[in-house]
Amino acid sequence: MRGAAIPTPRLHNMPGMFFSAPPKGTDHSLLDDKTQKRRPRTFGMDVKAYLRSMIPHLESGMKPSRSKDMLCADEVLQWSQSLEKLLATRAGQDVFRSFLKSEFSEENIEFWLACEDYKRTESDLLHCKAENIYKAFVHSDAAKQINIDFHTRESTAKKVKAPTPACFDEAQKIVYTLMEKDSYPRFLKSNIYLNLLNDLQANSLK
Repeated sequence: MRGAAIPTPRLHNMPGMFFSAPPKGTDHSLLDDKTQKRRPRTFGMDVKAYLRSMIPHLESGMKPSRSKDMLCADEVLQWSQSLEKLLATRAGQDVFRSFLKSEFSEENIEFWLACEDYKRTESDLLHCKAENIYKAFVHSDAAKQINIDFHTRESTAKKVKAPTPACFDEAQKIVYTLMEKDSYPRFLKSNIYLNLLNDLQANSLK
């Protein structure tokens, strides 16, 4: 894990990446995404920009419950129940990814999302996707190398040569546990989560 202070990069468009149910055969766009390191002083401005662009009802005065597909306080509060709850939503994935970027460890969720997408891949595309994921996250020289043990790295390398939908399961489980035990508790105490929750709760009272 790479540590950093609390800087928070600008959140990307919410519907992007893989999230809940991308079409089969969709390539993993995160593989070519170059890591962006943002300066700490951008945090306040980034949160405001996020609230303006992704939650327009905060400015219009509309209560979240009346705005379809918009974040509401109850949904964001549920993220604190478990990492599984957080990653089950598109918004949760995106906000958590932004938090991990602030700690320079976004490769963890990017790998996890890539694995989720990979499991839904059609059989004739498995080999190509497996190679791309391996080179991007698992290989010893990978630009976004995930933190897994040598045995798992070697085992995954062998599985990629004859890929199945489950060839990354072992590595994905390790990364999930790492996020769950290490990053997730800090996320719940972070400004990016608490400010978002507080703003939504305040708006719900209007």
